[in-house]
Amino acid sequence: MVGADVLERFQLQASERLGRIYRVDQVKTLLDQVVIEVQNFSSPIEEEPVNRLWSERDLILISYGDSICVEGQMPIQGLCSFLEHYLPDVISIVHLLPFFPYSSDDGFAVIDYQQVNPKLGDWSQIAAINRNFDLMVDLVINHVSSQHRWFQEFLHDEEPGKNYFISPPDDVDLTHVVRPRQSPLLTRVETDRGADKVWTTFSADQVDTNFSNPDVLLEYIKVLLFYLSQGARFIRLDAVAFLWKEWGTSCLNLPQTHEIVKLLRDILTTVAPKTVLLTETNLPHHQNLSYFGDSDEAHMVYQFSLAPLLLHGLYRGTSVYLCEWARTRCNAPPGCTFLNFTASHDGIGLRPIEGLLPQGEIDLLLHGMEKFGGMISYKGNGDGSKSPYEINIGYFDALKGTWLGDDCWQLARFLLAQTLMIGLRGIPALYIHSLLATPNYHEGVEKTGRPRTINRRCWQQKDLDLLLGDEESNQAKIFYELRRRLQIRREQPAFHPDGRQEVLYLGEYLFGFWRFSPDGKQKIFAVHNLTEQPRNLYVDGALDGQFSGRWIGLLTGEVVTSERAVINLPPYHVLWLAQQEE
Repeated sequence: MVGADVLERFQLQASERLGRIYRVDQVKTLLDQVVIEVQNFSSPIEEEPVNRLWSERDLILISYGDSICVEGQMPIQGLCSFLEHYLPDVISIVHLLPFFPYSSDDGFAVIDYQQVNPKLGDWSQIAAINRNFDLMVDLVINHVSSQHRWFQEFLHDEEPGKNYFISPPDDVDLTHVVRPRQSPLLTRVETDRGADKVWTTFSADQVDTNFSNPDVLLEYIKVLLFYLSQGARFIRLDAVAFLWKEWGTSCLNLPQTHEIVKLLRDILTTVAPKTVLLTETNLPHHQNLSYFGDSDEAHMVYQFSLAPLLLHGLYRGTSVYLCEWARTRCNAPPGCTFLNFTASHDGIGLRPIEGLLPQGEIDLLLHGMEKFGGMISYKGNGDGSKSPYEINIGYFDALKGTWLGDDCWQLARFLLAQTLMIGLRGIPALYIHSLLATPNYHEGVEKTGRPRTINRRCWQQKDLDLLLGDEESNQAKIFYELRRRLQIRREQPAFHPDGRQEVLYLGEYLFGFWRFSPDGKQKIFAVHNLTEQPRNLYVDGALDGQFSGRWIGLLTGEVVTSERAVINLPPYHVLWLAQQEE
């Protein structure tokens, strides 16, 4: 139960937040209801004093409930078996992508927020995963399935759902609305009142909820608290940037949206202070960072620019754009951090590199990804035109070559990409298909007709076991080497998400940085050769006197001393150098 002092502080904060969103008469009613929900909540997680929310030992695995299936078991059971067998000493957090009953978008058109899809398993099987790993759960907050009870109530003019959706008047200005899709913004529906139209940002089957109605916010607060009651320690706010609608605006990143995120953060701090709030905002870099607020909004945001910038750097054999971004734009405020990743269940977003890569370089990258079996998805613009929105491709196959074509360096290039990502400041997240070097799943695209299926394969455990048992397979080579590197990483205090990072400029072909443990006792120098040619790093000029004494390569075991003027880096080589005590 929440203490009286804590509850009083929350009431004051919540009243201020809600006052910036709703009318005075609405605020009092909603605040009273929210306080009751907060007051009655009992956390299943033993709450001790919170010093830090994360450490260098944290690693997130992203997976659908049926990414790995075992014959005779429910899919979530099969995934749990795989995690316990192969990754018990490697990952600490499982982001289980939406596992609810759904009607489309592989789970992101939710029919019931509080039920587990019976085709996947049940809450007891999710609890089995949660016994050994922290759980990240999606709060799909912007929209519901057209089959959701609320929307069915809207169609039949029944309470409460009849007031939960958005039907804009015919004369409103919607030309400025920012879209992530080419589908119509408004979808016509037949209701008991006659023909109507509803707001559908993502698809006709994903109907946006109306947060200008305070009851809708209360509904989602109840869902949030339910997920906490089921043991979730990480809450991911899906598509949250589109939440609030205001006629004549972009309906993106509006002030009311930020206030709602802050309110949800206040609730977590009050009832479950160990919980981490993550916002999913696949947007230009500066907009994405805005969800940190003043350290009072999201604890963690996705590092969306990393995946396309790193892919471009390896495709073109240059660190210039990646380095400039990392040196100047990758600072999180106190108490916050980044979720670093190269691949997820979605494609590789292109909006996050707006202003970071010249258009000519983007065009070259898109052409190259199509040559490597990828597809390009587009979004609609207000003027009727369309723009590339994301690359749909498996990250492993995205690195099968460079702008010069396919080559023999795919495995080394891919391992470099993952190793660079897990070394950067933040919490690393590995999509299960990156860990397994899953190739493009074109058969799945043919079945579903959806480009995103290209990196959403469902492995059969027996097939996967054969590949992981064959030391010559790409899956075995990538999986076991990545697992080894992840085990090394989690033992290094310098990789703590709160540890300082200093990105260096080491010329056009190398990417390097220092990482420092929060207590200053360990520092690691990481350097990566982004090309297929051997490169040399001249220590005295590049490291400005920081490199002295005897250093050990954590990944390779090699010894480097400050007397050695040049470090030789083979193609796509990575060095993590840690200083040895005298």
